[in-house]
Amino acid sequence: MATPPLIYVLNGPNLNLLGLREPEIYGADTLDDIGDRLEAHAKGLGVAIDMRQSNHEGHLIDWLHEANREGAKAVLLNAGGFTHTSVALHDAIKAIQVPVIEVHLSNPQARDSFRRRSLVASAAKGTIAGFGALGYELALDAAARL
Repeated sequence: MATPPLIYVLNGPNLNLLGLREPEIYGADTLDDIGDRLEAHAKGLGVAIDMRQSNHEGHLIDWLHEANREGAKAVLLNAGGFTHTSVALHDAIKAIQVPVIEVHLSNPQARDSFRRRSLVASAAKGTIAGFGALGYELALDAAARL
């Protein structure tokens, strides 16, 4: 039996606190809850996921490089606060061949002005934002069809 295509799901700073951190903005689901639903959804799409979280920018960059080296089908990236600050993440996305889909639980355009600028967006294939945890499944649907 062939190995299903692999999609990396990378999560940045403070996403380990989902379910506790500002649930009125980010929802009540934990990252594990999202991961469990995403695993089930991936099976239905005939793909596999490798979901990771780090509060460290360098880990996210290393994992983007790894996804490229390992021939991943796509990367879903919720860069958290690094979305608005990390030229290094932007450059890492530009340096790889794997398509990256930016994911946000909230809608950054409807929030603080400093959140309205994404350094990730101009390097990503596309962005899904504002649909809460469902955004990960929407992004996985898109990635599976690429």
